[in-house]
Amino acid sequence: MASSTDSLLVARIGKPHGLRGEVTVQTHTDDPETRYVPGTVFETQAQPGTGVPRALTVTTARLHRQIWLLGFAEIPDRTGAESLRGTQLFLDVDTVEEPEADEDNSWYEHDLVGLAVHDPAGAVLGEVTGLILGAVQDLLEVRLVDSREVLVPFVGAIVTEVDIEAGHVIVDAPAGLFDLDES
Repeated sequence: MASSTDSLLVARIGKPHGLRGEVTVQTHTDDPETRYVPGTVFETQAQPGTGVPRALTVTTARLHRQIWLLGFAEIPDRTGAESLRGTQLFLDVDTVEEPEADEDNSWYEHDLVGLAVHDPAGAVLGEVTGLILGAVQDLLEVRLVDSREVLVPFVGAIVTEVDIEAGHVIVDAPAGLFDLDES
């Protein structure tokens, strides 16, 4: 079973597509063209008793109507593909190339979870509990100090600083952002 300390979640398998074992995937990577290359071997994490192999080798990867479809050497048909539903695909962190230093800032979920959330004055607002990848923008899941869960748009105007070494992010929240769920 993959663990978050030595593996990077790349995708979650959805439903089968067609009769030859292809599956849809919910992508959790910012670079699917590099990650979904034929020959790539993913570690798997699935519900116990599903019979999912511990590793899957990509044989085909294509984009169909903005959804990635993957085929695996170990899965020859639709019946096998159906058994993969919900399986998470991981890559060993040591085999994942880090982005170049001059690229725009990007972080993996495991880098962000657990970071303290501060306002610009330094007051603790809460803690990052997750990252939701979106088509237009990403969202930080934050548990506030009063235990409420909120979503914060992960854009430079609001999340003004991410300091992994210092263990915090700075959130300059517009008025009402944390009060949207209150009536």
